[in-house]
Amino acid sequence: MGATVSLSGLLSEEGRRNPYRFYARLHELGEAVALGPADKHAAVVCGYEAVDRVLRDPGFRVPDAEYRDRSGTWWRDHPVVRTLLTAFPNVNGADHARVHRLFGQAFTPRRVAALEPHIIRSTDRRLDRLAELGADSRPVDFMAEVAVPLPVDVIGVLLGMPEPDRAWLPPLVQDFDAILELGQRSLRELKAANTAAVQLSAYFADLLASRTADPRDDLISGLVRLDDPGRLSESELLASLIITFNAGFRTTANMFGNGLALLIEHPDALAALRADPSRAPACIEEILRYEPPLHFAVRFAAHDAEIAGVPVAAGQSVLVLMGAANRDPRRFPDPDTFDPTRTDNQHLTFSAGPHYCLGAALGRMEGRLALPRLLSRFPVLALATEPGERRKLMLRGFDELPVRLSSRATATIS
Repeated sequence: MGATVSLSGLLSEEGRRNPYRFYARLHELGEAVALGPADKHAAVVCGYEAVDRVLRDPGFRVPDAEYRDRSGTWWRDHPVVRTLLTAFPNVNGADHARVHRLFGQAFTPRRVAALEPHIIRSTDRRLDRLAELGADSRPVDFMAEVAVPLPVDVIGVLLGMPEPDRAWLPPLVQDFDAILELGQRSLRELKAANTAAVQLSAYFADLLASRTADPRDDLISGLVRLDDPGRLSESELLASLIITFNAGFRTTANMFGNGLALLIEHPDALAALRADPSRAPACIEEILRYEPPLHFAVRFAAHDAEIAGVPVAAGQSVLVLMGAANRDPRRFPDPDTFDPTRTDNQHLTFSAGPHYCLGAALGRMEGRLALPRLLSRFPVLALATEPGERRKLMLRGFDELPVRLSSRATATIS
């Protein structure tokens, strides 16, 4: 019998703070490792090749509504779970292909590229605010002032959300997304997530009605105008819009926070990027590999299968660790070193196969444009205190990132 592990180490306080020690142990055991009877998944998939294979294999599916019904219909009483299981990232086969294709028709490269001037304007506006708040080297919270509101602005423009609406939505998204985390959720968290789902659904229903009556040049209007026999039902559209908005800023915000912390901790890499902004795309890829904002996905076997020698029976689920695959020493030389000059950096942060992230290009563009502007504007950057707590694995980023900054290159930061 092969080796088995327990997820208790990953779910511990230490494991949540630093999952990479747990990942390193997994890599010593193989590309996939069976889990013990106390864990609800049959196996954990950690090796790069195995993770890539499972994500691309149609025999491994996302746990959709039909799958959930096998263990009971309790979830149908919870708006947050109903929303998640109606949105296109959490459906399979023909339904996923249909909805993904329709979103792809509206989420065009032209529409994404047209956001570049707005990203630059929004970045500069946020950096102006950062300079004002951080005058005389006063510490400022980078997450609150730049990392969160900047991608909220961008996804808000893409979707066609009025600017005044954008400030109050992120806390709802944080409550909504808490349901996605590994381990048991408290009743309080579940109630907050349900409340957030109801409020987000009501908001997007109103916005959808507004854009139906008065179409504009935005993604929601584009979806409304589609004349397609496979067009979306209202419930599919609302759920998918909520998930698009959530993912459109949470992962990018965490990329910014993770990236700035890494650059401050690696001054040579920071100086190289500041001196040559053309390094930004490669730097963004290494940030996404080394400290991904999204660490795992769940798949279930549609039929009896085997992953790197580990048997998985039909109907059993597996935990797919993209965060571990990105640190696989069989794929990435010296994987625990942050190296923005790394070549062949094909990480799995945005997944692979049919569920590859639809907004990956947009997130990359935001990073490519915003990070060099931040470094150019503020020649001196330093952490003011330790970053805020970072416990979640599904969407891994700092709650707070207090920094001191200066636009004077001769400034001294204590």
